[in-house]
Amino acid sequence: MNQQNNPKIHILLVEDDEFMQAILKEILQPRYRIDIRPDGIDALTFLQNGNIPDLIISDLNTPNMSGLELIEQLKTSDFFSSLPIMILSGEESSNKRIKCLEAGADDFMVKPFNPAELEARIKMVLRRAGKSNF
Repeated sequence: MNQQNNPKIHILLVEDDEFMQAILKEILQPRYRIDIRPDGIDALTFLQNGNIPDLIISDLNTPNMSGLELIEQLKTSDFFSSLPIMILSGEESSNKRIKCLEAGADDFMVKPFNPAELEARIKMVLRRAGKSNF
């Protein structure tokens, strides 16, 4: 998945809030290659166009297609079902977290978040997925 000319891990962020996009980009871009899509439909189109990230980090409450719907779409796809996906959301409901994890999310983190914890969780998900030597 990592090309020789760009050894950085590729993360697709699915986030509609521009302020949160900027924060996440600031935190992650020094270490990761980042692409941002504002909702699940744009993310699916991006994937179907051959852009396969090492990890997807999605907000739960995005317009047009929620993070939960995105997980369900990805996990029912033969081609995309193995992509690791992490939910990063302001939604604190235990029921929502359980639904996402049962649907196939690899992790769920609540906003606001500690950047060091986000980094640790990204490394953990990538390690579990065999996508990194962290």
